[in-house]
Amino acid sequence: MKPESITTSYRRWAPIYDATFGQITHAGRRHATEVANQTGGDVLEVGVGTGLALPYYAPGVSVTGIDFSEDMLERARAKVSEENLSQVRELRQMDARKLDFADDSFDIVVAMHLISVVPDPEQVMAEMARVCKPGGQILVVNHFAREEGCLAWFERKFAPFADYLGWHSNFPKDRVLGVDALSLVEEKHLTKLGLFTFLRMQKAA
Repeated sequence: MKPESITTSYRRWAPIYDATFGQITHAGRRHATEVANQTGGDVLEVGVGTGLALPYYAPGVSVTGIDFSEDMLERARAKVSEENLSQVRELRQMDARKLDFADDSFDIVVAMHLISVVPDPEQVMAEMARVCKPGGQILVVNHFAREEGCLAWFERKFAPFADYLGWHSNFPKDRVLGVDALSLVEEKHLTKLGLFTFLRMQKAA
């Protein structure tokens, strides 16, 4: 997707995101934060959105969140203030293709329902790997394209509307698995229909 399409789409989605798409993606958000809490340390959430996942991080975890959309970040900051989320260290506007952090900064990097939205997912994955510490983990939750069945047919039909919807319905999983420094250590389908997939990758020590 083009950056200007992302801005427009998420300005449109921001006021109703929590009550709509946020409900659909709840299972993936809870699972990813539970895995992050088990490891602990410094966490970067790329594409923090309206901050729906922030309350689920344990108090002992230090969370930095970034998002391209200021409209989403305004709502995330309000959640942090209203719910007194002391585990959230910082929320910043940033392009995920060029993260403004030093190499090896975070123990865990999380991207939930983001990678099929960004203009250059391969570059985003490379940046996530760069800022992750050696031996650290990359956690990705996303919908990936199916190769067959009725859902695959619907994914192809909705694909031309990606810029309007704000996400790609037929995004291939291979596009997140090409970073040499990362190895896939876990893959899990979430929800009964397996609409979303959880991927846990580890950076070489």
